[in-house]
Amino acid sequence: MPLGPVPRAPRETFQILRTVLSAINPDAPEVEARVLILHAAGAPQSSIHLLDSQALDGEVWERLNAWTVRRLTYEPIAYILGEREFWGLTFAVSPSVLIPRQDSEAVVEAALKHLGASGPSRILDLGTGSGCLLLALLSEWPKATGLGVDCSDDALEVAALNAQRLGLLDRAAFVRGDWGEGAAGEFDLVVSNPPYIPDEDIDGLMPDVRDFEPHLALRGGLDGLVAYRRIVATLSQRVVDGSHLIFEVGYNQAELVSNLLIASGLTVLGTNLDSAGHPRAVIACKGIPHAAPGGNPTKKGLASRAG
Repeated sequence: MPLGPVPRAPRETFQILRTVLSAINPDAPEVEARVLILHAAGAPQSSIHLLDSQALDGEVWERLNAWTVRRLTYEPIAYILGEREFWGLTFAVSPSVLIPRQDSEAVVEAALKHLGASGPSRILDLGTGSGCLLLALLSEWPKATGLGVDCSDDALEVAALNAQRLGLLDRAAFVRGDWGEGAAGEFDLVVSNPPYIPDEDIDGLMPDVRDFEPHLALRGGLDGLVAYRRIVATLSQRVVDGSHLIFEVGYNQAELVSNLLIASGLTVLGTNLDSAGHPRAVIACKGIPHAAPGGNPTKKGLASRAG
């Protein structure tokens, strides 16, 4: 047992766990320690200082030790807990889906900026995974409906579970398919976070990504652009004039993806930066884009991040 066999008080446990976790995460072991302790105690929205000063009970102590053992193998905390926050919403996750990341919120922000408060009528999310992009957008646009496409049945189960938990299942559907070929009908917004890591870079990823997250959602082929080419090739019958397309890209891929979209006849409108200042989302449209309606969306995710 990495924390020892005898349960201790929360504050002392925090000090011990922080030291243990610094072996694999020297930059922010205190953040991981706090998250694991609070979730193990069933108080994820509380504070360690508000927990009872007495020793953690035996069940909580065993759970925390078990989670620590898993984390020391570099298993991501999101998989250990089975959830991750994205855009101010809590999403269920499993090893079948890519863990939602703050970088991907750049896609949501771009959509809200370019389509306004009224939003689109119908959204297509290609490679939906956990459904985080589609469901975050539906949470902002109550009149919109959406379709998530993925080639993994296990991922589709996770996405449907998230839609149910968030009360969005009546406006979201999920189908198995190969990028745009899995979609039926027309859409006025297409979003996607496709695999974009060049195959030769996979071995150099951090072990919590390389060894645990699904390579199907990571590997982008020889140059990292295989999925983008496939998406563009299957979208001609799925978007109408004025439709927007927003793609997440690697930190150094915005120009490459923009050129690919331009070559396919789309108009590139610009990029949106992630929190590190990298161009993380490329925004394009078919024909002349519809003007964004007036008004500002609630931007729950931005409010959450500012808090």
